[in-house]
Amino acid sequence: MIIFYAPDVVRKNTLSEEESAHAVKVLRVKPGDEIYLVDGKGGFFRSRITMPHQKKCEFEVIEQLENPDKRNYRIHIAIAPTKNIDRFEWFIEKAVEIGVDRITPVITRYSERKIIKPERLEKIIISASKQSLKAGFTVLDSLCGFGEFVEKCCATQQFIAHCYSGSEKKQLQSVYQKDKDAIVLIGPEGDFSNEEVETAINQYRYLPVSLGESRLRTETAGIIACATAAFVNQQ
Repeated sequence: MIIFYAPDVVRKNTLSEEESAHAVKVLRVKPGDEIYLVDGKGGFFRSRITMPHQKKCEFEVIEQLENPDKRNYRIHIAIAPTKNIDRFEWFIEKAVEIGVDRITPVITRYSERKIIKPERLEKIIISASKQSLKAGFTVLDSLCGFGEFVEKCCATQQFIAHCYSGSEKKQLQSVYQKDKDAIVLIGPEGDFSNEEVETAINQYRYLPVSLGESRLRTETAGIIACATAAFVNQQ
């Protein structure tokens, strides 16, 4: 199945220059060849090439199909970007493939990275979404501070994963409820500060959770959170 991204598929019957080049120069599509289009908002379409052109490849929509990844729950990961940006990009790619609806990069007290390039991350999201047959793309929020995030964002279930001892934590898979929207907060490799953990729990009703017995890197913790939600919802 050949997937292309066409955000204006309803109004426009031409692929972008980048997608056109891939279709014509790499895949060598011909008139009459069938392709599949996603609009990033949940639309999934079976289409036919009408005029292959490496800068403006034209198509016609044959039918709109059911979203292959439609779910009745939403997973929101708020995570501190890693010092090594390659690791954060890896997290973005794999989280999208597993199934995450929204990612918010968060600056915490011990964050080592406070700058990201959203344009590059958006390209990773598009590529990973097409690879994993996602018609609705993961939303990438702008970088924001911890305090701003916990104040403005909420969900039916809210979890904060931290490594401090002395507070009662349950395993995420034992408290996450199937078919419910959830936020999972993941800190930097230096962890959240005590104050941040207390604020989330006491002021904003976050539930402290553990993601396993091992001490995980930030990007690994994010993946475990996504995979846990996906596993619970598939049972």
